[in-house]
Amino acid sequence: MDPVLVILLLGLTIPFLLIVGLPSAPIKWVGQAVTRLIVAVILLFFINLFGAQFGLHIPINGFTAIASALLGVPGVISITAIHLWIL
Repeated sequence: MDPVLVILLLGLTIPFLLIVGLPSAPIKWVGQAVTRLIVAVILLFFINLFGAQFGLHIPINGFTAIASALLGVPGVISITAIHLWIL
């Protein structure tokens, strides 16, 4: 796609959305999902940081981040339990 066309589309879309208004429900949902994902990755990081003393390492990848973001703290605990007893 031509860069001039992309800049033109962005230049027309941004003022249009400012005038008409952007639906807030999808943005709110995406913001909450990103926030949960960031908190989940931070929790996994701290488990890896403190679990290193006990030989515990949970890889931070897409699956573990999304699973812990969807399930919250019980998801992080279940991933840790799976790592300890199954793997």
